[in-house]
Amino acid sequence: MSRAFFVWLHRWTGLAMAGFLILVGLTGSLLAFWLEINQWLTPELYPAPRAGIELDAATLERRAEAIVLQARATTVYMGYPGSVSIGMESRDGAPPLDFQYIHLDPIDGRELGRVTWHGLPTRKNDIMPFVYGLHMYLAMSGIGDWILGAVALLWTVDCFVGFYLTLPTSGERSRKSFFSRWKPSWLVKLKSSFYRVNFDLHRASGLWLWAMLLVYAWSSVFFTLPNFYTRATQLVLDYETPVWAQEGRPQTDPRAPMEWEDAQATGARLMQEQALQNGFVIERPLALYHLRDKGLYEYRVRSSRDIGDKAGSTSILFDSRSGELKTLSLPTGQRSGATLTTWLVELHTANLFGLPYRIFVCLLGLVITMLSVTGVYIWWKKRLARLAHVRRVAARRAPAERRPA
Repeated sequence: MSRAFFVWLHRWTGLAMAGFLILVGLTGSLLAFWLEINQWLTPELYPAPRAGIELDAATLERRAEAIVLQARATTVYMGYPGSVSIGMESRDGAPPLDFQYIHLDPIDGRELGRVTWHGLPTRKNDIMPFVYGLHMYLAMSGIGDWILGAVALLWTVDCFVGFYLTLPTSGERSRKSFFSRWKPSWLVKLKSSFYRVNFDLHRASGLWLWAMLLVYAWSSVFFTLPNFYTRATQLVLDYETPVWAQEGRPQTDPRAPMEWEDAQATGARLMQEQALQNGFVIERPLALYHLRDKGLYEYRVRSSRDIGDKAGSTSILFDSRSGELKTLSLPTGQRSGATLTTWLVELHTANLFGLPYRIFVCLLGLVITMLSVTGVYIWWKKRLARLAHVRRVAARRAPAERRPA
């Protein structure tokens, strides 16, 4: 295929993605400081941690259900400092809830606030969850995932196309070395015209940050198209579909699911057994999820296999009725595909290397926005130039066509 084809492909994929990348770039810059912004915006919901003995997941779940009598808990997440987030849903026959999560104090179990993660924000508690929803699925669950999934795939392909287009072509300067001819692609001539500065910024920024742009593009495929990501990863690495992307299976066991207290005890016991068998250390419990549609409980901890600065993703799944262990998922050291995915996710979510990397990710979101804006500007200026050329050619031909034979 000719270079002209790749220029055409880069132009039109870039235009198709531009609006979406501007949105995810700007929201991603905010999400790099998710906790800090939440603590500033809603300090009552995300207070600083205080001294005291924290309640366990089952006790906090019972407190939440005692506060909201018409609801039942689905998840208990203890990864936020000073706050526990508990997912709630209406009981059968009860009216719908006007929130999805209730936050409790981990020490005394008192209510800190309620949060809605879907729809437009109606209170300040919902602002950052709405930003998260825009970033992950355009605040349109279902169709938004597919749209951003398509954008992520195009972005991944375009990373390679854009890189190729920065490479020098053979021509008058072909006697120079390859790197001498490639060097201008890495530079920005600030004293040039406004168009040239935009062009240089677009090309040079894409080159200098190429590896990270590819990390963000491909990890976005994981978040939005997990089944496609799984199949692609399984071609080269050992990997299995994450539990949140698996379809639920019909339950044939007539017994009622075990209560939260039993599930917590079972999860702690099974996790300890797996830690001994697989040589990792449990640092602290993080979450207990009741996956009713799958007939499972998920028990999650932070362990020595986790690499992120905060929280963790070491987890087990066990049958919600029999307590039988189904799977152990270790973030690193178990499956090569899982290890790679963990690094991609932690890099994407700015959960590595402390504050300097979070600042970098925040700035990278702005760079992604700049790349989209400059790309559209370059296309627009070239389009104007092509139209002007067509008009000049037409103007030259017109007198000749009017001349009598």
